[in-house]
Order: sequence, then C-alpha cells, then structure tokens
Amino acid sequence: MNAASVIRGRRTARRTARQAANSSAVEAAARWGLAARGVIYFLVGLLALRIAFGDSGEQADRGGALEELAAQPFGAFLVWAVGIGLAGMALWRLSEAAFGAAGPDGHKPSKRLLSAARAVFYAFVAYSVLSFAAGEKGSGSSDQQSRDITSRAMELPAGQWLVALGGLAVAGAGLWIAIRAILRKYHKHLKLSAMSRRTKKAVDVLGVSGGIARGAVFAVAGAFAVQAATQYDPDEAKGLDDTLRTFSETPAGPWLLAAIAAGLALFGVFSFAMARWRKV
Repeated sequence: MNAASVIRGRRTARRTARQAANSSAVEAAARWGLAARGVIYFLVGLLALRIAFGDSGEQADRGGALEELAAQPFGAFLVWAVGIGLAGMALWRLSEAAFGAAGPDGHKPSKRLLSAARAVFYAFVAYSVLSFAAGEKGSGSSDQQSRDITSRAMELPAGQWLVALGGLAVAGAGLWIAIRAILRKYHKHLKLSAMSRRTKKAVDVLGVSGGIARGAVFAVAGAFAVQAATQYDPDEAKGLDDTLRTFSETPAGPWLLAAIAAGLALFGVFSFAMARWRKV
C-alpha cells in the first residue's frame, strides 16, 4: 500500500467518524440534552423567585428542582427523562471532543478540550439526576456539597491555593458567560435563517438576560470560593442555593434576587430555544 492510499484511507476514516458524530442520534441527544438543561434552570429560577418573595423552605438548586419535578403528575417519568437528556448532552459534547464541533473553528484543540470538559461535567450531572430517579438519596444540598468539596481540597498539598485558583476560574467563567451573552456570541450557533424577526428578538431577550444572570451566579460563587481559601474556612464556600440567597442580602434586597431568579428561568427558556434552533 503506497502513501497516497494511506492518506486517502485516513481521510475516509475521519470523514466517516465525523458523519457518525453528526448522525441523527447524536443530534437528537443534543437537543434532548439542551431541553433537559432548560428544565433544571427554569425550575431553579422559579424556586429562587419563591425565596425572593418570602418562601425560604425549598432549596434553589438542582436537588430542589428535582424534588419539585418529582412532585408533579408523572414526576418519576419526568425526572428519568431529564436524566437521560443530560446523559445525551454528555454524549454530544463527547462527540464534539472526539470529532470536532459544528462550525469553521470546531476542530480547534481549545474547542475540543472545552467540549471534553463539558462532557465530564454533564456526565456527572446526569449521574446525579439518574441516581435521584432511581431512588438513591443525594449527598445533601449544593451548599453542603460545596463545603465538603472545599474542605477536602484544602487538605491536599497546596490545597488553599487550589481552592483559590478554582474560585478564580469559576468567577472568570461567570464573567465570560455574561460578556458573551451581552455580545450575543450565541448567534453563531443558531440557525438564524430559519427564525423570524420576532423570534430572533425574543431569543435575544432570553439569551442576554439569562446569560447575564447565569454569569452573575457563577461569578459570585467563585468569589465565595476565593474567600474560603483566603480565610482558610470551608464554610465560606457556597453552593447554588446559598449563592442565590446572598443576592437578597445586598442593599437592593430581595428585588436583586428576584431579578437574578427571573434571569435563570429565562435562561431555561433560552435552552428550549437552543434545543429547537441550535446548529449541531
């Protein structure tokens, strides 16, 4: 076999692999996963709105969202559907890491590495949701989980620095998320030609407001992790629920929490729009 045949064979293999990554099954997994993400964010936003208006008995985090979903008619089926959807999201991101994402720059190493990180994250989230669906008790609220993880990290060599760097990374990701939303960077991932002008405007309202709220939550959570590191106190680290409640302790009072909560709910709806119009 000569060199030209080897090169052609490799190109054919790459093309076949890419076609597999773009298959209808992977596309369905991606859209189902985006919708499942939307359900979680929408419910967390609603729970946070309840807290803003005086109902502090529920956790505004993934666990609280799953409890709320399970309490609905056909709740068990819905929780399973969300868990399977998030597993599909992990599969989609894994295919992007392996074969490249849609778009002209989807094959860049940085893009593929980011997709790999997202695949790991969504695999973890899917596992936790499916475990909940199977009846396993969770490991506590997001707040307790955050404190436990921070405490264990601080016990490692240079653990205080690791927690600080992790907090800075999360805070930076929050700013990145918000800025990209403001700049409407999500446009390049949407099938804009298939959307009416009114739909585009509605999606922009959802994407910008939702992205800013989501980014703000990440940024504040990261700042608390940095604070925990500088004070060497794991109790200063906050999960999603405690982070959201902190917004009500600002001079703006519960109205800032209500605005952030509404933004998270809108990001949930934006995820539904992405499930419909995203390029996969």
